[in-house]
Parts: sequence; C-alpha cells; structure tokens
Amino acid sequence: MKKLDGKVAIITGGASGIGEATVRLFIEEGASVVLADIQDDRGGQVAAELGIRAKYLHADVSQEADVKAMVDETIQQFGRLDCLFNNAGYAGVGGRIDEIPVDGFDETVGVLLRGVFLGMKHAAPVMKRQGSGSIISTASVAGLRTGLGPHVYSAAKAAVIHLTHSVAMELGERGVRVNCICPGGIATPIFGKAFGLSPDRAEQTVPLMKGVLETLQPIKRPGLPEDIAHAALWLASDESSFVNGHALVVDGGLIGGRLWSEVEQRRAMLHVALGMPLA
Repeated sequence: MKKLDGKVAIITGGASGIGEATVRLFIEEGASVVLADIQDDRGGQVAAELGIRAKYLHADVSQEADVKAMVDETIQQFGRLDCLFNNAGYAGVGGRIDEIPVDGFDETVGVLLRGVFLGMKHAAPVMKRQGSGSIISTASVAGLRTGLGPHVYSAAKAAVIHLTHSVAMELGERGVRVNCICPGGIATPIFGKAFGLSPDRAEQTVPLMKGVLETLQPIKRPGLPEDIAHAALWLASDESSFVNGHALVVDGGLIGGRLWSEVEQRRAMLHVALGMPLA
C-alpha cells in the first residue's frame, strides 16, 4: 500500500522546484493532486504528464478569490481535501532596510504570508468537517536565523512558523494537523529568479547553485527539491499522525553552527598568532 492512497492534496507553487518535486512524489505515492501556480504553460504540462490524478489550476495565492476557487474546485473534482501544502513563494523584495519600497514589502508579504494565511483559512472548514487533514507550509531556516535571506523574506517566513504554531493549537482539536518545513539551501530556480532572470534562465542556474550550496553545511551536498518533497510526504501521511505545530528543519545542519573544520582552522590560526603549540 502506498503512503497516500486515496488522499487528495493541493500543492501551491506546484509547477516547478520544490512544488513540482512534491507533486510528482505525491502522485507516485497514490494521491490525487491539484497543482496550483501562475506558470500556466509549465503547470499544464506537468499535470498532463502525470495523468488523470493530477489537475492544474491557475491560482495567485495572494488573492483570496483564487485561493477559495482552488479549494472549491478541488472539492468539486475529488470530493475531499486531505492535505494542503502552502508552498508557493519567491525571494521577494531585497535591499537595505532604508531602500525597500513599500509596494515591494506588500507584494512579498502578500505571497509569503498572506498566501499561507488564505490557504489555511479556506482549507480549515473542509478539513474540520472531515475531522482530519494535514496543512503544511513552506517556511525557511531564514525564519529561524538571521543572515540567511532578505529582510522581508526572513520576517515573513518567521511569521509563517509562528502562524503554524498558533493555528495548530486551534485546528488540532478538530483532528487537523498544521506543520511547516524549514528548508536550508535548496537548489531551485528561486535563486536565479531573485536576480531577475526569466523562469527558463533561472532553471539554467540550478547546476551552478548546486556547486555553491554543497559547501555551506556539514552534509557535503546541495539540498534538493526531493529532500523537501519527502519531508512533506511524511507530514501528509498517517506516519506523522502525532505531529502537530512543528517546524521541521531540513537543512543538512546549516543552522547548527560553525562547521567543525572552520572552527579547527580558526583554532590553528589563533595558536600560530599567539605562538602556542597545537595540542
């Protein structure tokens, strides 16, 4: 028996990156999946490739009408909703705090925080009626530590983590679990898009990013979309039925502290500077 047999999931941002990897894994594990995105051509292609258990919907997660329609159409098509993965996102506005335009702030928060809120809001009534369900949101290690993302992105992701904790205490009493995933450096097109590249050109930067990301954490390989997809699979499945209000860090040890090799190197340099023999 597959882990998601008979379950129905919505995955936002499902046309590429982490979302696409999760759509493919959920289908493989037996779920019916609505992938929602604003990349219509790519989303339609992915759904067509995966067959009748995959359906693409255009949805801008910052717009309540789109999110409500996404949930309503899922229920109409499949009759239930077992998992919502609030995954849609982007790097958002960057720059120094005194340079950030207010409209950039509003747009970034609109996608990264408002989008998660709207997903929770419209999935909750359906799941409460069922007495079951799993709401998962993509947060970030940038919501747990400073210096790992732009200011507004980091603040929005911190808010997603706290919103997850808060809503879990409400919906858990109705049999609905609410958790989030905090990815570390994952090789996806988000980095290229953050530099203003088109989706196609952003895809071409992924191999380069892999080379950069593999040096950042104790586990010497880049994080991959599939790493987050498997975390989402666990949180969506009955295997995590006692997990609620949790922020699951999937980062290869990135936020654990300084790399041991760096500490040893600094220690050696200090001994040399002080004229002391190494122990």
